[in-house]
Amino acid sequence: MPGRNIVKQFLITFCLLGLLNTSCKPTQLGSKTNPISIYFTPSVDAKIIEENSSIFIKYLEKNTNLSFKAYIPSDYFSVIEALGSKRADICIMNSFGYLLANQKFGAKAKLKVIRRGKDYYRGQIIAHIDSKIKTIKDIEGKRFAFTNPASTSGFLFPLKILVDNKVTPKSTAYAKSHSNVVKMIYRKEVDAGATFYSSPSGDGTIRDARVLIEKKFPDVSEKIKIIEITENIPNDPFVFRKSFPENLEKKFVIALKKFLLTKSGKKAFENIYGVTGVVDAKDSNYNSLRDLIKKVDIDINKLIN
Repeated sequence: MPGRNIVKQFLITFCLLGLLNTSCKPTQLGSKTNPISIYFTPSVDAKIIEENSSIFIKYLEKNTNLSFKAYIPSDYFSVIEALGSKRADICIMNSFGYLLANQKFGAKAKLKVIRRGKDYYRGQIIAHIDSKIKTIKDIEGKRFAFTNPASTSGFLFPLKILVDNKVTPKSTAYAKSHSNVVKMIYRKEVDAGATFYSSPSGDGTIRDARVLIEKKFPDVSEKIKIIEITENIPNDPFVFRKSFPENLEKKFVIALKKFLLTKSGKKAFENIYGVTGVVDAKDSNYNSLRDLIKKVDIDINKLIN
């Protein structure tokens, strides 16, 4: 009968819509099908980050009953854009990159890393011993390499030194990573460059960016010298995307702090970024960087776009 067919069709349609509605319903963030994504800024070798971040992820999942997934993008800007597209929920990023993410996407810094008891670090300008560069003024007309336009120690602060000294290199290149800058100088592809600085250990062992290629080039500290060290830079923040759930943020922060108290946690983050601890942070901690950007006259929007 037509009436029965109509009712039957109605019931089938209703059931299908119900199934469709259920299947389209977004899964809860932190579930196995929708893990919390953590992006690691690629300032060191990706293999080092991958090996050590996996230890961190396993700890987080065991101690929060949430699912996480680590990502290691190819460059700094990918980390920033991931916060805007919500592909990234949490990022461990450099200070300058944070300012870009904050201005364009409303991301917020909630933690700041500690390295050997300090909440700041510095950058350096280095040069090959054969370059005849002894002072910053000698870089005039020379070949120079930065790491990345979004790098604080490998671009922004060293750039300030060049600007303050009214020095213009003959050419500039972006090597993408600190280790690549050191390699370019060592191989004399450029005369000088900018990287992160870390003071030597008590026995004089180097701990700045030159150490990144020391295994392959044991004489790197003899071939490359430090020309100048930058001002203090606020340490890297842990950044959360806009609208990230507060309850999940609290769980992550508690688990991270506990992880860094363990032997494996200390080793993992020391291997990745030389991190020995974290402290709470807020956006205003990075206002000094904003002031510096104005002084150097960098258009943040151009860098983002």
